[in-house]
Amino acid sequence: MRRLLSIIGLAALVAACGQGAPAPEAEATTAAEAPVADMAAAAPGVMTPADLPRVCRAGLAAIHGQRVADIQIEGVEGEIVKTSWRAPVDGGRLFADCRVQGDVVTWRPTGLPDPAQERWMDTAEDPVVRVVLRGEEIEVNQTFPDGTREQAMLRVEEGGADG
Repeated sequence: MRRLLSIIGLAALVAACGQGAPAPEAEATTAAEAPVADMAAAAPGVMTPADLPRVCRAGLAAIHGQRVADIQIEGVEGEIVKTSWRAPVDGGRLFADCRVQGDVVTWRPTGLPDPAQERWMDTAEDPVVRVVLRGEEIEVNQTFPDGTREQAMLRVEEGGADG
C-alpha cells in the first residue's frame, strides 16, 4: 500500500510539473526512491547538458569506489554517457552507461558476456544515488536498500581535469 501511495504521489508531482505521465519503467525507479528527507535537499547549482559527463564521472566513481580521474568518458549519445574504467581485479576495462534524471544518477553495466545482465540499476534492490552540484565539487549521496547511507564530495572540474 505504501509503495502504491509513493507511486501515486510521484505521478501527481510529475503531472504538476507539466512533465506528463511517468514512463513505463518509472514504477521500478520509484520503488528505489530514497526517503522524503533526502528529496528535500535542492541542488544549489542548475545542471546543464555540459554537466552530464561530470556528474556521471562523480556518480560512478562513488558507486564503484574509483577515483574520479579513473572514470573515462567514452562518448555521449543523447542523454546517455558511455564510460569505462580499469577493472580492479584483472586490469581489463569495465564499461557502463550513465544517465541523470533530475538529481538521480542511474547506470547499467555494458559489454558483458550476457546482455540480459545489462540492466539499469534502478530497482528497489539497487542503491539510490543523488547528486548536488556545488561548483566544481559534486556531492554524491547514496541510499542503500537497507537504509544505510554514504556521502562523498568529489571535485570534477569542467573540461575533465580533476583534483
